[in-house]
Amino acid sequence: MYEIIKTLHSYFVYCVVVMLLIAIGNAVIGFLTNKKFTLKDLRISLFAIVFSHLQLLMEIILCFTSIKGFKAIKANGTRLESADHLLTIEHLIVGILAIVFITIGWSKHKKQETGKRAYEKIILFYSTGLLLLLLRLPWKTWLNLY
Repeated sequence: MYEIIKTLHSYFVYCVVVMLLIAIGNAVIGFLTNKKFTLKDLRISLFAIVFSHLQLLMEIILCFTSIKGFKAIKANGTRLESADHLLTIEHLIVGILAIVFITIGWSKHKKQETGKRAYEKIILFYSTGLLLLLLRLPWKTWLNLY
């Protein structure tokens, strides 16, 4: 079961990044053209947040079940190798922060009276979340460089 979730988590990140890029791109186009916020725009933003939350759920499961997760902290205390520290602490905390930003963007865009301001919130918060996700990806592991 662990290997299935690990593989799914590794490949699902592509879907998350693509959905966030689509949502941000859609919001930029809507913002620049001063377009009304429609049901299509809402669904694009919704899919991005749902995919992001699913990715976080898999990440949390992996942190509690992985040998490189919290089991590494239990075994080695606070002296973790940098790769283990990245996967155990940094990856999870920054992932949670990224999802918090995306969720705030989702929540704030619904409260806006104009489409331009709704797009603005999505651009700001979804971009921040995407940037955080990209900064804490374990690139060496992800690209099989270990």
